[in-house]
Amino acid sequence: MGFSRDIKTNIVLFLVFLLVYVITFVGNGIIICVIIYSPQLHVPMYFFLCILSFLDLSYSSTVLPKLLSDLLSTAPTISIGACAMQLCFIILLGGTECLLLALMAYDRYLAICRPLHYPVLMRWRTCYWLTAIMGLIAFILFVLPSILVPVPICYPNRVNHFMCEVLAVLKLACEKIYTSELVIFYTSFMSLLLPFLFILISYTCILASVLKIRTTGRSKAFSTCTSHISVVVLFFGTGMTMYFGPSSQYSSNHEKYISVFYVILTPMLNPIIYSLNNKDVKGTFRKVVVKIAALKSASTME
Repeated sequence: MGFSRDIKTNIVLFLVFLLVYVITFVGNGIIICVIIYSPQLHVPMYFFLCILSFLDLSYSSTVLPKLLSDLLSTAPTISIGACAMQLCFIILLGGTECLLLALMAYDRYLAICRPLHYPVLMRWRTCYWLTAIMGLIAFILFVLPSILVPVPICYPNRVNHFMCEVLAVLKLACEKIYTSELVIFYTSFMSLLLPFLFILISYTCILASVLKIRTTGRSKAFSTCTSHISVVVLFFGTGMTMYFGPSSQYSSNHEKYISVFYVILTPMLNPIIYSLNNKDVKGTFRKVVVKIAALKSASTME
């Protein structure tokens, strides 16, 4: 059903979301390229940031291209198979991002609170294994239960949403959905609440350690942590409002607009937040731009 039936409104929304998608694509793409290009950024913190940008890019690409085409369509539809696939990718990417943000908090905890043990505990091999295990855990804990508990869908069906979001699809169920509700509560608890509590504990320890650091090192530590906390508040705040907030009816317009924040806006804002609060990323990006400009001027002179 999307946001509106009015053609003019949909055209305006199309332009807005197209701009958002372009910014998301370019911003996360720049973060990935800058980190891969710059040897000085080849450290675990920026490796995880690169993975976060990849997840944000994939998360946004799972929803926005279909949304953009629906906004220009007079009768937007999606097949059950495509809807199920979109739903599974949303759960997988969203759950993986929750685990990644918790892993990034643990990385910062080790770097600030256990600096002497950090090079040993966060070796490259460990980072690769943690990333692979994180994706596997997300599939087993979040996607697999949703696949094993299918929802019988009634016909004709109208999804009061702009994507196949799990709460919106549940409204189409023909039978009682008690088991599905238990699965949703379980996945929400494992993917949202537990990682969020882990992040809170990690940053409580980090804050206690940062207050003991000298003034010169304290500002850099606060700058790095502020970026991560901003991302956590945006992503987990809207997600928990959606899945743990009071709701008398699935797929209400209120829930539909909340999901815009953590599905569409957060992937766009993440690279902006990290680039604005991170001196290393900004400095490396300037060097890359200067080098590209120098190469262009050299080729022009030839």
